[in-house]
Amino acid sequence: MISLSDLEKQALALLPKAHADYFIGGSEREVTANANLQSFDGLQLWPRVLRGNFEGDLNIDLLGSQLDYPILAAPTAFHKLAHPEGELATARAIARCNSLMIVSMASNTAIETITEAAYEVNPRAGIWLQIYIQPDRDFTRRLIRRAEKSDCKGLVVTVDSPVFGVRERDIRNNFSELPEGLYCANMKDPDGIFRDIDFDSGLNWNDIAWLRDNTQLPIILKGILHPEDIRLAIQHNLQSVMISNHGGRQLDGVPATIHVLPLLAQAADGRIRLLVDGGIRSGSDVLKALALGADAVAIGRPVIWGLAVDGEQGVQAVFQHLHKQLLSSVRLCGCRNRDDINSGLIFTPNNQEAKPYG
Repeated sequence: MISLSDLEKQALALLPKAHADYFIGGSEREVTANANLQSFDGLQLWPRVLRGNFEGDLNIDLLGSQLDYPILAAPTAFHKLAHPEGELATARAIARCNSLMIVSMASNTAIETITEAAYEVNPRAGIWLQIYIQPDRDFTRRLIRRAEKSDCKGLVVTVDSPVFGVRERDIRNNFSELPEGLYCANMKDPDGIFRDIDFDSGLNWNDIAWLRDNTQLPIILKGILHPEDIRLAIQHNLQSVMISNHGGRQLDGVPATIHVLPLLAQAADGRIRLLVDGGIRSGSDVLKALALGADAVAIGRPVIWGLAVDGEQGVQAVFQHLHKQLLSSVRLCGCRNRDDINSGLIFTPNNQEAKPYG
């Protein structure tokens, strides 16, 4: 693989148009979806030279999951639209990379089957389940129990979706139903009926407290963009948040995640683990996010591109590619250890006072 851009072109050429548009599309005019990508281009790395070798590694303990490097798979729906093996291929690939997969509530494969496939490849693999808290709290509670019994390591709660975003590509393509034979496998109720995923427009911090009372799993809030919400998450004793604008698929016109990351890192002040997604397409993008305060990054669409092009091997190649590029970028920046990965790596034309590192 030369680049994720090349991989994306291959994947889009292979997928039916409606499915390609579903995966790549954003909401409304797709301003935020495009800004996520473009914002990284506006950040410049500021290298040092003659610094010797990078000592150490990039592994991370993420809420009890041991990752070889700080890159994980963001939750994305409907993997069987990209490849017949769907989430099973994705889970096996990520397990082989000793990374972590956040399984979407809208996966085409049940969480029990996904965890079984991942742990068969690598018992140390990380699997978290992403959920929308359903208006039917009993159903939500049952799904949490399924995640616990499946040995999921974390629960990711999407909090930026009181209603569904306006996705114009899907409207034009009349894409509102899955092809025959595909379902949201995690939405099967005790009667064997597959439910639709509902959004709770009244969701608030009391519901997060309810969730804490109903599971011992670590809870990660996904969809945080404002520093005040970081402070509230800390007050509610949460261990981690994911800085995310839903890939530009919910509210259009919100900031790119990398632009708000420094403000949220300042608000967090090391008291809560920060994950970030949105627009990461290279190892240098990963390094920029880490330098600005992220503990780890999550990738969504690139996983789908790898899956569409070459199944399990394609997803594995995406992670290996980003890991290799990240190590190269760290060394080219003159970082000698992990402590050197800080905001001093980022050149800001309006403030040319260098923050020293090393």
